[in-house]
Amino acid sequence: QVHLVESGGGLVQPGGSLRLSCAASGVTFSFSSYTMNWYRQAPGKERELVATITSPGDSIDYAESVKGRFTISRDDAKKSLYLQMNNLKPEDTAVYYCNARRTYDMYWGQGTQVTVSS
Repeated sequence: QVHLVESGGGLVQPGGSLRLSCAASGVTFSFSSYTMNWYRQAPGKERELVATITSPGDSIDYAESVKGRFTISRDDAKKSLYLQMNNLKPEDTAVYYCNARRTYDMYWGQGTQVTVSS
């Protein structure tokens, strides 16, 4: 069974920073073969793709709204995904989800709340 567990969310003031982590577990889970993504969902809005990183990390892409502020990275040896978020804005407030995707399967974490407010 595969589990993705996010951590690192919290309350931060505008202009602040947070680093989200996603730890993957599962005896048969081949983390390095998955494209890893961060999504977010704000209240009353659709879930949106924030950042994506392929395996082995040679292709990275970001939503326009976070380019230049967020950095996605992965450590395949630790089966971990990260999202460094700088210069946070109130509109970044959302539940952030870790996602692992291959052609025929996909997994989600339970989400971590990020609130940007003064």
